[in-house]
Amino acid sequence: MARALPAEAQGRIRTLRLADGVVTLIVDAAGLERGAAGKLQAALEQAVGAVPDVSEVRVALMADRVERQIIVVGSGKGGVGKSTLTANLAVALSRLGLKVGVVDADIYGPSQPTLLHAEGTKPTATGQQLNPVDCAWGLKMLSMGQLIEPGKAIAWRGPMVGNALAQMMDAAWGDTEVLLVDLPPGTGDVQLTMLQKFRPSAAVIVSTPQDLALIDATRALDLFRTVGVPVAGMVENMAGYVCPHCGEISDPFGRGGAEATAAKLDLPFLGRVPLAMEIRVASDAGQPPAATDGPQGDAFRAVALRLAEWMRG
Repeated sequence: MARALPAEAQGRIRTLRLADGVVTLIVDAAGLERGAAGKLQAALEQAVGAVPDVSEVRVALMADRVERQIIVVGSGKGGVGKSTLTANLAVALSRLGLKVGVVDADIYGPSQPTLLHAEGTKPTATGQQLNPVDCAWGLKMLSMGQLIEPGKAIAWRGPMVGNALAQMMDAAWGDTEVLLVDLPPGTGDVQLTMLQKFRPSAAVIVSTPQDLALIDATRALDLFRTVGVPVAGMVENMAGYVCPHCGEISDPFGRGGAEATAAKLDLPFLGRVPLAMEIRVASDAGQPPAATDGPQGDAFRAVALRLAEWMRG
């Protein structure tokens, strides 16, 4: 594989991974102008794509380190897999070489401690500032689920919720380059506090393909657009169920709805994630599929690659 790389790529390859015919390349594009970076990407895709048994080439160009970016992950309604996507997106971006933090802003229903295998781990504080918890896969994370007793209900009004969010956002994130914020569903207090006080760099919208979810997702999208937060794109979750017994693919929630909506609204489509038993089992066990090679992990990595390209500009 290394012999297939063009001369201009020598010394710039950070990671080269081959899985099921898909080659993923993480490339150091520091110092390259946009035109030169585009030519390097095209050369890699052409050269590596010509290698026997390679069916697809995915290239992520990583430039010089930039100021921390805050990416909020939102949805119009609950139950669309937003938190699972956030956790796996964090792992996938970390595997691309970025320093990633996760804020679990779903104050009333925190799930990131379970998804990122950090249950029972409490953050420390230096003075009045929280120190994020170090998770596996090189991640840092803060969640209300780490700050309260397990199973205890949170019955807070808006100002208390805003204060809790501010404590997590203003924590000692250090050299974290990308801060992913797992928002609660809807367009309530947490979203308004985030938009008013912390000004996200971009939003990612998650939806299932069904019409009702897409209507709600469009409302969330409208909130971000109204206040001038760029939308990096849409992700279609639960987009096809593969029967573990016969291998047949069915679409209980439909297919292509989020992609069609993104096209209609002139937004990037970041990719789709299947409805798979393996994702549910791994998530419940705190083992994000994005940490492994395979069909499910590959789906999350594809979304991460497109988001990384969007962040690079």
